[in-house]
Amino acid sequence: MVLPLDMLRTGDWGEVTEVAAPSTIAQRLAELGVRTGSRIRVLQAGTPCLLDVGGCKLCLRADDCSQIYVRVVNACGL
Repeated sequence: MVLPLDMLRTGDWGEVTEVAAPSTIAQRLAELGVRTGSRIRVLQAGTPCLLDVGGCKLCLRADDCSQIYVRVVNACGL
């Protein structure tokens, strides 16, 4: 099931399926590791949202999180 990133709870993992942001924002998110196929873990849900992206912490506003679509996966990636 594909959901906007802001729908995930603390501790949830997701695999990015789409970044539906304007191209400049999508490009910047890709530079930060948020791109199709990347795995993200929600460290703190809410506004702002704290994420683990490739071992780095990233803090995003709710409007940015709502433009990132993820497929929920478990911690093992299954």
